[in-house]
Amino acid sequence: MNRPNPTRQMSSPLTGFSTLTTRRLLLREIVQTDIQAIFRGLSHPQITRYYGVSYATLEATQEQMDWYREQLLERTGIWWGICLPQAPGELLGACGYNDWECDHRRAELGYWLLPQHWGNGIMRESLEVVIAHGFAAMNLHRIEAVVDTDNGASSGLLRRLGFTHEGVRRECELHNGRYLSLDCFGLLRAQREAR
Repeated sequence: MNRPNPTRQMSSPLTGFSTLTTRRLLLREIVQTDIQAIFRGLSHPQITRYYGVSYATLEATQEQMDWYREQLLERTGIWWGICLPQAPGELLGACGYNDWECDHRRAELGYWLLPQHWGNGIMRESLEVVIAHGFAAMNLHRIEAVVDTDNGASSGLLRRLGFTHEGVRRECELHNGRYLSLDCFGLLRAQREAR
């Protein structure tokens, strides 16, 4: 398997944010002008069916924009907007880390992609470079991910990326009036290096 090799990593002088690139994609900082795209994604029923966050209005989406910024400033996470280099203002989706615990060298991976881009390998390509960044630049030892047990596509993606299924947290979250069970996945640095 080819390891991601970002062709460019640029840091923002104000936040230390690293912009990542892949063969086809640009992963950049999410900024306030992205609020429409974030709302489009996090109000889309096909995304929010499995995603833990959703917004009914553009104004409510400001909470998510503030969360992205706080994660970065407080060093508790980092999220990238996924776009094509020729259209850097148009987000296809987002991915990144939250619950980053520097002392324990672990973080939780999260991601979403607008449905019209599903099935094109965009999220896998994005996550390859984000995982590489996590182990190299963030010095992570462990990356975790939790996925609704009904979301087979996302679980399959994590398995293809080398994550190990570590168990199920049964009926641990209430979402749209029903309890969800979550598949728990983990990827260790040594496991990744052995691939």
